[in-house]
Amino acid sequence: MTEITRVPLQPIAKGSLGKIWLGVAAVALAAGGVAYAALPPQVHIKTLTAGSGESPTVADVVLINYKGTLPGGKVFDQAQQVPMALNEVIPGFTKALVKMQRGGKYEVEIPAKLAYGDKAVGQIPANSDLNFEIELLDFKSRAEIEQQQRMMQQLQQMQMQGGGAPGAAVPGGIPGGAPAPAEGPAR
Repeated sequence: MTEITRVPLQPIAKGSLGKIWLGVAAVALAAGGVAYAALPPQVHIKTLTAGSGESPTVADVVLINYKGTLPGGKVFDQAQQVPMALNEVIPGFTKALVKMQRGGKYEVEIPAKLAYGDKAVGQIPANSDLNFEIELLDFKSRAEIEQQQRMMQQLQQMQMQGGGAPGAAVPGGIPGGAPAPAEGPAR
């Protein structure tokens, strides 16, 4: 038969129970702080003008107006009607754009970890948070853009082969459809 050894518990000194609970609370708060610090950085988006319809995906190409500033307000970049492939920009920019809609205007705050991190790039110092004003004008899938490119190439080939488009070369003539000059001197 198995014997159980009994160990007597010592009584808790008066006032120690409160200290134990205080210690447990301190450990819980510290653990919560560590867990909070381990959360991935977030992009903050404020809608200035609501857009409508669907949002772009990471595989899309967007057409935007934007202005990028540093926390002190210094403009480091701005452009109008710029096409951008969402899978070719900084992670924070992608995370923000996939939450936007056509016609919308937004203010976006991107933490350094989702921007350039510890690398200085151009006028942007290392470890800089970035702010953007972005207007999403339009977006298309890569397939739509590739189809449009193929159609443009076909049109160009047709024009080069004398497809009769205005301004195209006419066989035996000069561009624009004017008759070719007669060969040799006129008699």
